[in-house]
Amino acid sequence: MKKIGLLSDTHGHVPKKAYEFFAGCDEIWHAGDIGNLETAKALAGIKPLKAVYGNIDGQEIRAFYPLYQEFMCEGVKVFMIHIGGYPGRYSPEAKLLIKEIKPRLFISGHSHILKVINDKKNNLLHINPGAAGKYGMHTIATMIRFVIDGEDIRDLEIQELPKTGMII
Repeated sequence: MKKIGLLSDTHGHVPKKAYEFFAGCDEIWHAGDIGNLETAKALAGIKPLKAVYGNIDGQEIRAFYPLYQEFMCEGVKVFMIHIGGYPGRYSPEAKLLIKEIKPRLFISGHSHILKVINDKKNNLLHINPGAAGKYGMHTIATMIRFVIDGEDIRDLEIQELPKTGMII
């Protein structure tokens, strides 16, 4: 069993609440638009970090994190990319990779809109954790944590935060 902390679109800022919210997690996953290496290092200082780069991330981040990741967590195949869309409206690249990889859990960011959708057509759970940073159109910053136990994805919790006063 693994407890996962998930966030996206930090844009160079880690919410203060992340330290407490992710403390009991085994890993943190970041779905892109990290912002800078200091943010990645701050998150990796809480728990081991898996991340992908996003469209605002420069070469500094792209040198450390890939465009997408596919990996196993417990008995669940995970596919994570920043710009991926959501069931019924996947980006062309994500649509092709979902067909090829056949993940059970598909994670994307970019939209700044928290979504958790069961995609019956592709037999996967899609999670977009929304945006945890203080920049962007969102009015509430969000982070997620959940458990992967064997093949089960369960116990999803959402942390909502006002966008003000959220820097490290």
